[in-house]
Parts: sequence; structure tokens; C-alpha cells
Amino acid sequence: MADPKGFLTTGREVAETRPVAERVRDWNEVYVPGSLLPIISKQAGRCMDCGIPFCHNGCPLGNLIPEWNDYAYREDWSAAQERLHATNNFPEFTGRLCPAPCESACVLGINQPAVTIKNVEVSIIDKAWDGGDVKPQVPERLSGKTAAVIGSGPAGLAAAQQLTRAGHTVVVYERADRIGGLLRYGIPEFKMEKRHINRRIEQMRAEGTKFRTGIEIGRDLTSTDLRKRFDAVVIAAGATTARDLPVPGRELAGIHQAMEYLPLANKVVEGDFVTPPITAEGKHVVVIGGGDTGADCVGTAHRQGAASVTQLEIMPRPGEERNAGQPWPTFPMLYKVTSAHEEGGERVYSVSTTHFEGDEDGNVQFLHLVEVEFVDGKLTRKPGTERRIPAQLVTLAMGFTGTDVENGLVAQFGLALDERGNIARDADFATNVDGVYVAGDAGRGQSLIVWAIAEGRSAARGVDRYLTGASSLPAPIRPTDRSLTV
Repeated sequence: MADPKGFLTTGREVAETRPVAERVRDWNEVYVPGSLLPIISKQAGRCMDCGIPFCHNGCPLGNLIPEWNDYAYREDWSAAQERLHATNNFPEFTGRLCPAPCESACVLGINQPAVTIKNVEVSIIDKAWDGGDVKPQVPERLSGKTAAVIGSGPAGLAAAQQLTRAGHTVVVYERADRIGGLLRYGIPEFKMEKRHINRRIEQMRAEGTKFRTGIEIGRDLTSTDLRKRFDAVVIAAGATTARDLPVPGRELAGIHQAMEYLPLANKVVEGDFVTPPITAEGKHVVVIGGGDTGADCVGTAHRQGAASVTQLEIMPRPGEERNAGQPWPTFPMLYKVTSAHEEGGERVYSVSTTHFEGDEDGNVQFLHLVEVEFVDGKLTRKPGTERRIPAQLVTLAMGFTGTDVENGLVAQFGLALDERGNIARDADFATNVDGVYVAGDAGRGQSLIVWAIAEGRSAARGVDRYLTGASSLPAPIRPTDRSLTV
């Protein structure tokens, strides 16, 4: 135990954010650079090194949290990053983007503010990169076996890196023009600067992983071609079929899925556009959906100079404390204020969109909504609560319904789907097609980045066993384990 009295003598402190007026004028990460350095060792010292560390169970990766907390407290950063990398390929991603179910499971969190596990994690890995401790891990010998990975999000990258380090020749196929999946074109720059992806890609290239962009399996390259070229295939194509809103006026111009809107802002930062084809500048923006993707749309609209931003959520506002149905150490659904919400806008709960109203040119101008409430367990409209709000740009951020079946990938491989519309798999992440495996949202459904990495690592073990007859790669989870699905 690092500091036996740390949890009693040290209060919780988190990363400092830059002033709102400053950060909405750029796309840099919202945190003050270096703000964690003076406090992080003491924060790590708040860890109680519990006899039963529930944080391990809270994290799908099984991160060795008390161990690297102890090293961070002692400022042995090299040992800390080694323990961190033992279970997580990309802690700089999770340390910035994960909602930290580990903190919800922290024993200290029963009656005090939990340990800042996420901040300790990101501090360790940032120090490791700055200190040159993150190096390519080139396999000592090659197996002679080949594997293709479809998709370069966190699940695909994790699977590819694990398989490459096991000695297999791995090629990652990505339909976009850059590697990273939703990390690249779904997560705004202000949440994670893309330089973090770029240096991981360079590490993976140095280890031997090959990348092919601009190729969509099912359209540009058939499943038959892929099976001829490779001994095994990992499908990590995500759950990219967005949930739509079929109400009158949906066809009006100015109504877009979140994943039509957000990538264009990222492309501006990449230098592809000076002004994005879809912009919130000077417009009244309405974001439908109260989750993280909706918050990303809110923050992006602020930076583009929206006249106003309103975020709508059909469910009631969550509480600020755990309710009886979400006891410790489960991950609770709580009211949270993200950095994007700190920057302005209005959040409206318990409302449902009835229809859109446009102008004579077919552009959306207003959104009509009505308040809703639960009656006998069903959401019911409240009479007399109808109203309209200005809406010149509407983004739909209501989640995803499953993997893309329109591009032919599922049909060409002959893949079976489960009852939720995801690609079915067994305990080794194998599909019904010999040599074809699935990891991440494509098999799990929309979930968290930490689950994606855990699934990528686990699927890699299944593929390694298939190719060689045995595997020493770690497998943190099984696909039937949905106990912590958020």
C-alpha cells in the first residue's frame, strides 16, 4: 500500500480544464497541459490497495490498478507503464475517453470520492511517451500465418497489435482515408487530439502491422478475395448503423446523423477542409440524444459558432446519487456535466420530437416537441405540453442499431446474427464461419472503448489458438459476459 493514510489525508483532485472562453476558440484538448503533474502522485496514494480490488472487476480489461497506483505514488513511472501495458494496449485512449467504470467500483467510492484512476492512468502513459519508455515490441520470430483485421477502431487495433506481437503477419483494412475508426472520425479533437493515434500507428507499423486505407470489405474487396489471401479474419467493423427518427419533416435539409456531422469537423482539423460542408456557424442547433455522442455534437457546435445549442433527451434527468437499483460496485447512470456542457447550451429532458417544420426552400427551421412521462411503465405524451423551438441544424445522436449489413460484408461471409442483430460468436469470439472472428461493437453492439479493447485482445487469443493450436495471449473477457455493459 503506497500511503496507508492517503485516502484519509488527501482529497480528490482532477485535471484542470482551460477557461471556456479560451477553449471554444480552438480544437485542442480541454485540459490544462501539465495540470496533473503536481498532484498525481498524491492522488495515486489515495488507493487503499484493497484485499479484494473491485476496480479490477469494474474494468473489462482487468487493469492492475492498485499496482500501477503504487508505482505512480512512488514516481516509478517506468514500472507503472509496464503494469499499465500488461493489460491495456492503448491507455492514452482509455485515459481520455473511457467513462471509468473502475472508479464506480472503487471501494473508497462507497462513502468518499473515488480514486482518480483515469487521471492516474493517463498521467502514467503520457509520462511514458515523453520519457521514451513506449517502444515497438517486434516479435522474435514469425509464425508464417496471416490474419486480416477489418476495421481500425480500438477493437481492431488491439486485435492487430496482439496478433502481430504473436508473430503473425497482420493487415488492417479501413474503409476511411485514415486509420482510427471512430477514434479518428467520431471523437472530437477537443476530447482526444489525434496525435495520440498517430504515434500508436507508428509503433504498430514498426512492429510489423500493415495498414490499408480506403478499402471497404464487401464492396472494394470481397470476402472471397480476403479468405484466399489470409489464414484468419477478424471483423471489427463496429456498429455503424445509426438509429433514425422517422417523423414528419425528417427529409428536410439540415437534419443529419451525428456521424455525418462530427467527422467533417475532424477533417477540418486534419486540413482536408477550411470550412466543413455541414457547419453550425450562426445557426440554432438542436442535438437529439443525451449521451456522449450528443455531448460531442454540443461541443463541436460551440466551436463552430452556433447561435444556440439545445440538447434533447427523451428520458428523465438522471439523479446525482446512486439509486437503489444501481448499487455499488455497478456502473450507475448519473447526471453528469461534460466539458461540452460547461461551455453553454440548454439540456431538456423528458421530451419527444413530434415533427420538423421547414421553410419554402426545404430547409429545417423548427423542431416541434412534446413532454413525456412514464405511465404504467410506458413513455406517454403529456397533453398541452407541445411547443416548437428554433432548429436550423439538427443532429441525431440516438445510438446505433447494429453492424452495417448494406455493404455486403455479412452476406458475403455468410455470417449468422444474434437476436440483437449483431454478428454471433462463441466463447473464442469465432463466428459460424471457420477462421472468421468478430470483436468489438460488431459482435457486442454499441458499447465502450474499454470493452472494445478488451474484446480485441480476447479475439486475438482465439485467432492465435486457431492458427497455432495454442495461445499465451491474455483473454480478459468472454463474449457472453455482459454484466458491465453500459
